[in-house]
Amino acid sequence: MAAPALSSLLPEAARSTYERDGVVPVRNVFDCSWVDFMREAVEHAMAEPGPFAEQFDSNNGQGRFFIDVELALRLPAFERFVRESPAAEIAARLMGASRVNYFDDHLLVKEPGTASRSPWHQDQPYWAVSGRQVCSVWLPLDPVPEDVSVEFVRGSHRWEAFTPLHFRDDAPYEGTGLPPVPDIETHREQYDIARFALEPGDCLVFQAMIVHGAPGNPGAHRRRALSVRWAGDDARYCVRPGEGSVPTENPGLADGDVLDCERFPVVWSARRD
Repeated sequence: MAAPALSSLLPEAARSTYERDGVVPVRNVFDCSWVDFMREAVEHAMAEPGPFAEQFDSNNGQGRFFIDVELALRLPAFERFVRESPAAEIAARLMGASRVNYFDDHLLVKEPGTASRSPWHQDQPYWAVSGRQVCSVWLPLDPVPEDVSVEFVRGSHRWEAFTPLHFRDDAPYEGTGLPPVPDIETHREQYDIARFALEPGDCLVFQAMIVHGAPGNPGAHRRRALSVRWAGDDARYCVRPGEGSVPTENPGLADGDVLDCERFPVVWSARRD
């Protein structure tokens, strides 16, 4: 599966939009072979969940919200996607990074009838990484109507850090010393909230500090998505107080170290391009 020529697929304004808003949709950048390949990989992953997989059933007895992490560390198909798909280069070019490390991945599947929403949160406070060049490439494997798409508060990637929340019950992580996320859902009219209809082959790229959340999936179609996280030139390992979630095991790095190691490999570099 050859990577598309990104020079022709990334709009010139995409990087400035990413810098300004903290999120940008990129259209038709993954060909159908990658989409089909990852659909099959997701079914395998759900049939054989990892040790940190979680599943939340809706209160109404319908639907299913399935999540799993670090799939590229144990499943060859996900590792292949990380190393061979356009995702790493997309992240690097939008962040303005000369190189990127794979940091993590997160599979999120909301089956039809799922009422559970993902709480408003920032990603980076969950993770042992500092720096501004940290982002996610969020790949939908099904059509995503705007009303079930991830929602973002434009410009919130420049806000202070807030304490992470457990997706199971929205309980705050313990011992972080960070303030709570603002009550965005109750006061939606006060915020510039963006959401995007997406098709397979599209992706969203968003900065790791942007505040975002997602509704449930009350419709009749699945919403499968893989979010792969990338770290650029200024990223460093960061030992945070209190609870954390990624990485799930100590990679042998000290606070402030460059990420380069077996756990966080360099996947793309401009010098190799």
